[in-house]
Amino acid sequence: MKSFFKIIAAFLVMSAFISCENFLDMSPDENLTLDDVFRNRIYTRDFLTNVYSYCPYQADMAMDNNFTGASDEMEIAYGAHYTHSMCNGAWGPSDDTYIWNDLYKGIRTANIFIENVDKCTAADATEIRRWKGEAYFLRAFYHFLIFRCYGPIPIIDHAIDINEDMYSIVRAPADDVVKFIVADCDRAAELLVDMDSWPTTDTGRATRIAALALKSRALLYIASPLYNGNSLFADLKDPVTGENLISQIYNPEKWKVAADAAKACIDAAEAAGYGLYDLDLATDPVKNYQNIFNVNWNKEVIWGRNNGAADHWLNCSDPTSFGCYAIFDPTQEIVDAYEMEDGSTPITGYTDNGLNPIINTASGYVESGFSTDSREGRWTVGVSNMYTHREPRFYASINFAGAIWKTSRASNWTSPHVNEFWYTGIDGKNNAGSDYCKTGYLMKKLVYPNHVPWTPAPNQVWIYFRLGEIYLNYAEALNEYSGPVADVYHYVNAIRRRAALPGLQSGLDKNSMRERIKHERRIELAFETHRWFDVRRWMDGETQGQPIHSMNIWGGTYQQDPDFYKRITVEDRVFESPKHYFFPIQQTEIDKNAKHLLVQNLGWTTSTTGDQDSSNE
Repeated sequence: MKSFFKIIAAFLVMSAFISCENFLDMSPDENLTLDDVFRNRIYTRDFLTNVYSYCPYQADMAMDNNFTGASDEMEIAYGAHYTHSMCNGAWGPSDDTYIWNDLYKGIRTANIFIENVDKCTAADATEIRRWKGEAYFLRAFYHFLIFRCYGPIPIIDHAIDINEDMYSIVRAPADDVVKFIVADCDRAAELLVDMDSWPTTDTGRATRIAALALKSRALLYIASPLYNGNSLFADLKDPVTGENLISQIYNPEKWKVAADAAKACIDAAEAAGYGLYDLDLATDPVKNYQNIFNVNWNKEVIWGRNNGAADHWLNCSDPTSFGCYAIFDPTQEIVDAYEMEDGSTPITGYTDNGLNPIINTASGYVESGFSTDSREGRWTVGVSNMYTHREPRFYASINFAGAIWKTSRASNWTSPHVNEFWYTGIDGKNNAGSDYCKTGYLMKKLVYPNHVPWTPAPNQVWIYFRLGEIYLNYAEALNEYSGPVADVYHYVNAIRRRAALPGLQSGLDKNSMRERIKHERRIELAFETHRWFDVRRWMDGETQGQPIHSMNIWGGTYQQDPDFYKRITVEDRVFESPKHYFFPIQQTEIDKNAKHLLVQNLGWTTSTTGDQDSSNE
């Protein structure tokens, strides 16, 4: 059976679109046909499992997930990582990424399944219904993942036959892509059930609420400025019809549709028993937020991926003194963005190209001196004052100099470890090899605090959708359509209340509320693969073309050495508009289309002669 699916996978590598029925019909003994597979219940179920296999492994930001490190949230310290090309403008159409190729393969396997699953008379009608719903959901999910990177994309709604004219495949308008995704989500929602009615062994399979969550996100995207009345992309057109691929007419009703979809998801989820994770709020709001990601399949998780015992991404999050890589390094920008514990804003802007912060003195935030008090689970005596009295999500998300993290390798993992990111510290540049912390910070969020490096890793779930995101989707869409009405405040404040923060001030206007929601998404959803896409759909891409900063990892010989606590520039990043709002379509894909109908995204230089050019003209 494994060999059969290896044959399918090997074939799919040949093309994202073309099929070859004779090849697919072959099996190790030359007798197993595609019809035979779908007459067998176990084979049919396993084929569906193979459709799931294309869900991206976004937990590992050092490998499959380029988006976190390419945003202003993080610097990936591994020098050869593709995010550096994305950040300095050196990426282009000659690059090969999994997004287009692998996800269209996933779409093809989903289409094959949808077109054949009814042949499985060995399965009962309830099982067939559920399986088909899962396949519709996955087809929608894979289309969305490609759409969020490339914008208008080809819609593939069936398994393309070898006799079809694949060279006429064109990019559909963005509105049509989202309509297709939404239609598949609606089909899936009608066919699927809720998580609480599944056996526990089935966690990770699509549910009705997952379909509603995907619908919410897709509709939020298409209502956003990048896709809704965006004149910057007026020249991105269908080469035959001349139709705009991105709407040039602003339609406020898109925000209402997005708001309605998000509210429908919230209502259905809460009726099914979902809710914000708040089990630890009364005793420890830091742990309350941290455990959203460390307590698998808690009531906030709508859908995710079981990562199994994968440990590479965990090792990328731990200090070099643990024998780890220390390459998931939050930027000074994200550190500065966290509020104080009373909800006040510590830093309101910068001068000198980001090197000098404009401090809100009323917040109590200071960057000089060191603490004389402590708060268990947050900070200890002697840490820099810039890390004291910050909001709980800061302590759940950021490992900083002087913080206690896990236990010390030097003590055989029995005594608390204190992070020493200054130059001569045990975790500092002077004591590291080629891998070292480049910013003076490590990502703490998403990482099990009790896992001992280089021991078997526990299974951890990467969350694709959680209820907290849907709350913010609803608040954003509703504010854009109706202004800051009561429900906008209610759902933003619910997120803040879970983080032990005060509610937003009353009397905000629409623009002020928009900025508050943007801020809340930046903090609440940090490192969850939202920031790269959020700033683009908001048309705030230029914010990503700024230098990013860190503490001075080249200085400091002890924890309270002021030389370490100076801001330095880590990387000068590049953002070219309109070019960097979307990924470039690979030149090889354009070359496959003999009629040259697969048009490139604006700003990317390609040819129609087979020559590959990734220049940034």
